[in-house]
Parts: sequence; structure tokens; C-alpha cells
Amino acid sequence: MLKRIMAVANQKGGVGKTTSAINVSAALAMAGEKVLFIDIDPQSNGTSGLGVKPKKSAKTLYDVMLYEKMFAEAIVPTELPNLFVLPAEADLFGLDIEMMGREGREFILKKCLKVLGESYNFIVIDCPPSLTLLTVNALTSADSVLVPVQCQYYALEGLSQLLKTIDMCVEGLNPHLAIEGFLLTMYEKDNELATHVVKEVRDHFKDKVFRSVIQRDPYLSEAPGFGKPVTMYQMRSVGAENYIELAQELLGRYSLLEV
Repeated sequence: MLKRIMAVANQKGGVGKTTSAINVSAALAMAGEKVLFIDIDPQSNGTSGLGVKPKKSAKTLYDVMLYEKMFAEAIVPTELPNLFVLPAEADLFGLDIEMMGREGREFILKKCLKVLGESYNFIVIDCPPSLTLLTVNALTSADSVLVPVQCQYYALEGLSQLLKTIDMCVEGLNPHLAIEGFLLTMYEKDNELATHVVKEVRDHFKDKVFRSVIQRDPYLSEAPGFGKPVTMYQMRSVGAENYIELAQELLGRYSLLEV
């Protein structure tokens, strides 16, 4: 049963967006959920970070969105059982222009996802760090948005624009879109500033902030270079523990909804 289509988005770069998308997907898969990771970011860091290297002849998200078909052909498995990827390549950079003037262009990904039915329990979409037609497609397709927030100066900078974008999407394109939660990332427990930022974000967004906090961990930075989520690269790391906690927090929410 499909429980959630979740976009991971923040228009501010360097906040752990793709790291969070990769690792929450992996942690959910490790918990026995069948997960599809959709890389809608032309930089394709999520694709390479999960060890997927599309061949020249392979289909990618570009083909799926341009032709609105070949969805099943484009999905590839990862080393982790239950985790699958719809990969991205640099071709996506030009997709905005190619779809210009196309009727219903904001709903292309949503239409493609209908083909899957309930083949997956979770679909996680890694968005670009900017507002483009690709981001709009992700928000139009999703049930909710997970927003990573870095525990540093100006943590709330850029969030107002993202929230405006989400509000606009709710009003005009996807009335059911909700904030899944704000995820605090790159936290250093002995850092006074980081502790202050955590308090500021929790005071501002209240219960919309996840209880789970992602601590700064060198393994989280190293793992993508080996094409692995941190749970496969270094299972006993702090980062792995944090993302497993986040996955359990998410699963706890949906088990309550199913009662």
C-alpha cells in the first residue's frame, strides 16, 4: 500500500537535502518498506549517491517526463533490497525549455506516477535546490514535503520563499500538499550556536519539527563517493543511527493513521 509520496526540498543549497533524501529512503527500505527514490535534480547526486550509473542507452527521468511513458523501464534496483531508483542525468537541465508551452506541464510527473498504482510503500523525490518546473512537478505530485534545515547561521533564510512556493502550489495545483516536517541537519551537540538554532527552529515551527535530529558525521559526506547510503557504508555511525530514527518516526506516524 502506498503510504506517502514525499518531496525533499529546500531552495537553499548545502543543507543536506540530497543526503537526507538518500538516507531516509535507505532507512525506510531497511525497515522492510518498498521505496522508490526519484531523482528530479539535474545534478543527479542522488542517483550517483545510490550507486546508479545509467548507461547511454538507458532510460532516465528525462525520457519519462518528455515522452510520458517508459516509466517501468527507467526504474532500476540498488544494492539495497526494497530500494529502487528512477535516475536523473544532466539532460534534465534543458527539460524546462523543452516543456515550455506544453499543456499541463506542471502535472507530468503526477500523471506518470499513476502508472505505478501502489507498487511502492514510499516514493521519495529529491528536488533541485531552486524553483524550476521540475520542482513544481515534484510538489504537484507529492503528499508532503520534508524540509532539511541546517543548524547554522541563517538557518531560516530561504525557508520563507520555499513556504510561499508550497502555499502557491496548494492554492493552485495541489490542495492536499502538506509539510511533512522540518528536519534539523548537521547538528553539533557541543556547539552553542547549533543548540540555539535548534531552539529557534523548534520555537518557530513547533510540532512541525521532527524529533529526530541529524548530527554532523564525516561518514555522511564520504558515503556518496562510494555510491552507498550511510547505513550500508558505515552502519554503526551516528549518521546511520539518526536516519534510522527518522525512518522509525515516520513509520510511527503512518502506523497510527492506519489504525
